[in-house]
Amino acid sequence: MGIHSIRVPDIGEGIAETEVAEWLVALGQQVREDDPLAALMTDKATVEVPSPISGKVVWLGAAEGDIVAVGAELIRLEVDGPGNWTGEEDAAPVAPAEEAPVQAAPKAAAPSSVAPEQPVASSASPVAPLRPEGERPLAPPSVRARAREAGVDLRLVRGSGPAGRITQDDLSAYIASGGIPAPAGARSDESVEEIRVIGLRRRISERMETANRIPHITIVEEVDATALEDLRGRMNAEGGPKLTVLPFLVRAMVRALREQPTLNAHYDAEAGVIRRFGGVHVGIAAQTDAGLMVPVLRHAEALTLREAGAEIARLAEAARDGTARREELTGSTITITSLGALGAIATTPILNAPEVAIVGVNRMAVRPHWNGTAFEPRRMMNISCSFDHRVIDGWDAAVFVQRLKTLLETPALIFVEA
Repeated sequence: MGIHSIRVPDIGEGIAETEVAEWLVALGQQVREDDPLAALMTDKATVEVPSPISGKVVWLGAAEGDIVAVGAELIRLEVDGPGNWTGEEDAAPVAPAEEAPVQAAPKAAAPSSVAPEQPVASSASPVAPLRPEGERPLAPPSVRARAREAGVDLRLVRGSGPAGRITQDDLSAYIASGGIPAPAGARSDESVEEIRVIGLRRRISERMETANRIPHITIVEEVDATALEDLRGRMNAEGGPKLTVLPFLVRAMVRALREQPTLNAHYDAEAGVIRRFGGVHVGIAAQTDAGLMVPVLRHAEALTLREAGAEIARLAEAARDGTARREELTGSTITITSLGALGAIATTPILNAPEVAIVGVNRMAVRPHWNGTAFEPRRMMNISCSFDHRVIDGWDAAVFVQRLKTLLETPALIFVEA
């Protein structure tokens, strides 16, 4: 018997440290080769670390939410045959699994900006778990986060994926079949719950703090989207994947950025450099069970309207089900944010630093519009655009917003090559 030490892998992109978002194993648990051990979170993506060998978990090198350096010791396994741990590594000696204190922190439900699912009420007679005690169910981090939020014991959920892996559909089916909201109590509740801010929520918090130090200028403009909606309706009637407003907005942004390329840029304040990009890589803010993610529509300038629509739909789905790759969540040069049907009359979008511009889409509604002689019903929406006022003047911001307004109100123009 020996001890095999597993270190934090090189995640790429020059990343020097990462967060232990979730332990997928427990002390004393037997694991097989390729079983997932831990979920590590970088700037936005979550990466599962597989076990290179079979063995028993005897030591965990960090608690959930801890920041660990690439190359640091992460976990130790007791294995058959000689191990690779010499006892002179950068961590404390190994204690037997039955005597070792649990070093991973208790799990806490991550807060979410979307309404949580109703907790699954336990039945009067306990339900026997589908898996034996100590065997951790296989599930991606996004499913685990949603299960914690809904109060679901994943050991009770039957997985339909490979090796019994639990999918979002499996969890949804379990909640639908057994999720009975607990009756509201009449007595006051004096309890206080402390929730650690870790994982994606911590990343969002850090990025918001960074963005808060940037002087924003926000311009809100009203857009008559009647012609755009008529065109979209006719194109959808032709068949194929349904087009939303977003691919039209992307095309309009590509056209407007040709005339104002300084807005398709990053600002490095420390270096005093604006990096202007030739390709338009549009971040599409998407709400997921784990929090806000921004998958990236790459080279929007080279995509047709339908290609952009299909890729936006694919990226949004990948972000929601936790399958988006790391390279699909980084590298945007300008961002679109939309609350869809929940959108307000106007919003004040926060920059996705180091980008210098963000375009927000607000709720569309039929409103009376004065045509010069009378009021008539028109499909109206507002766009809210924010800019980094350190490098973007108010005049340039206003010109960009007015150009978007023109292109969206006369959608035929977005198909005209400049």
